[in-house]
Amino acid sequence: MNPVEKIQLNGECFAIIIYHDYTKDGVAFFTPDDFSQQLGYMKHNKGDIIPEHVHNLQIREIHYTQETLVVKRGRLRVDLYTNDKNYLTSRELTAGDVILLASGGHGFEFLEETEMIEIKQGPYCGDLDKIRFSGKKP
Repeated sequence: MNPVEKIQLNGECFAIIIYHDYTKDGVAFFTPDDFSQQLGYMKHNKGDIIPEHVHNLQIREIHYTQETLVVKRGRLRVDLYTNDKNYLTSRELTAGDVILLASGGHGFEFLEETEMIEIKQGPYCGDLDKIRFSGKKP
């Protein structure tokens, strides 16, 4: 299995998964520059330095929430859907896996007790942030 998987349909990226066994020296980014959330991986050697820095104020316009999940422990299945709520595919994730949910819909079934860290843009707008639907899987 490829340690990095991009799930796409007709040129649209729905998710990027970095499986726990991925490794590479240096820095690698998996998202295009226009994504509102950037996903990268870094492997540095002892003694490497990232110089101190601050980030400049940048006004950004975000149209859709993209979220990243880091599985700390456990096992789950993520079901992915197109923007018009049609089932696309499913993947199983385990401890150490990371997924960026870039577009479309998604749902989860936890196959074991699971702990995750979720990272997404804020501020959170409650029910204005999402539309719930009943996904139909094959």
